[in-house]
Amino acid sequence: MSIREASRIVSINRRTGQEWASGRGARVKTTKAGRKTVRAAIQPIVGDPREFEPHPRAEERNGSRSISARFLSEEERVRIADLRRERKSIRAIAGELNRSPSTISREIRRNGNPDSRPKHPVHYRPFAAHRRAQARLPRPKPRKIDRCPELRDFIQTRLDEKWSPEQIAHILRRDFPDRPEMHVTHESIYRALYAQAKTGLMREVSRRLRTGRSLRKRRRRPDQRTTRFTHPMVLISQRPAEANDRNVPGHWEGDLIVGTKNGSAIGTLVERSTRYTLLVHLPNGSSPGFFRKALLDAVSGLPAHLKRSLTWDQGSEMAHHYAFSEASGIPVYFCEPHSPWQRGTNENTNGLLRQYFPKGTDLSKYAKEDLEAAAAELNRRPRKALGWDHPAARFTGLLMNDPNTPRVATIC
Repeated sequence: MSIREASRIVSINRRTGQEWASGRGARVKTTKAGRKTVRAAIQPIVGDPREFEPHPRAEERNGSRSISARFLSEEERVRIADLRRERKSIRAIAGELNRSPSTISREIRRNGNPDSRPKHPVHYRPFAAHRRAQARLPRPKPRKIDRCPELRDFIQTRLDEKWSPEQIAHILRRDFPDRPEMHVTHESIYRALYAQAKTGLMREVSRRLRTGRSLRKRRRRPDQRTTRFTHPMVLISQRPAEANDRNVPGHWEGDLIVGTKNGSAIGTLVERSTRYTLLVHLPNGSSPGFFRKALLDAVSGLPAHLKRSLTWDQGSEMAHHYAFSEASGIPVYFCEPHSPWQRGTNENTNGLLRQYFPKGTDLSKYAKEDLEAAAAELNRRPRKALGWDHPAARFTGLLMNDPNTPRVATIC
């Protein structure tokens, strides 16, 4: 390694580096009082300088301190500089350090030394970069949600209406485009809810999250059920190709959400293109006969162009699927065993509905009016997949475009 490169790494100029390398550098300084002080020369280190053990209090003198493993350490920054000299790419460096490429890119951009010459790569000096990063760490800065009462009230109000943090964040940007103080990411809202001691957003508000949790938790796979029918099933692989995308309306997905000990249930139907939701009231249980009648009542008000197909799992409640198709004109297709992801829209909607009908509760206590109210509120929520439009508006547009549809409220 040349003296120039070594000097750049330790953030000194080349002349000082030459003096250190040759063992020179002793200085005698005379104060105004006539007192002489001698600064000893730096002795050269034989071997790898990274193996040199610093004085125990060196880090304290340099203002360094141990930080969380979340952040890059000084050793990692030295390694970044070494790999950059080897002309390794950002992704290659990230792979060596087991870090995200965006972490490495951001580190070089924020803590590097930009060259004055245009289009010249950033000089990255690890020790100077580490000092910059540590100087930036102490931030006794209140969260934006705490600094802006209007923003906090807006978030609390929407949480009361069962909006998700992501919905709130996007609607804030849409409704207040010229007010950056009202812009906040959904992750900031989640952190504010999970760090209640620092924010003042109360624990009751965090309970309004759809998960009902005040702490993060890893997702678990949903229960998977397989059943066999006496009447032949038509699998999803034979479903028309137009149902695979969302350009053609009228293709539905369905399932049951069950109550405590599987003793009660509610049927759910979701239209794929608009995410519009219908709930099926099952006061007599979910046996195949009762379920077929309830499902026929739910879809009876739909026009023909919105009755193209229905995709279901292999639950026993659809044992009368052939009779249902004959009566309604809606062909039924079934997912493969252990493949709930083939009805992803419905699975997602069932998760949203658990905010109204929690797991472990008796679902038979809910009247038909309760189901209609929950579906209406869910259909009025803005959706990211719809460009923050809401399903009710999209579905109403489909009904209005059909001249054969009577102008009556057949759907909640």
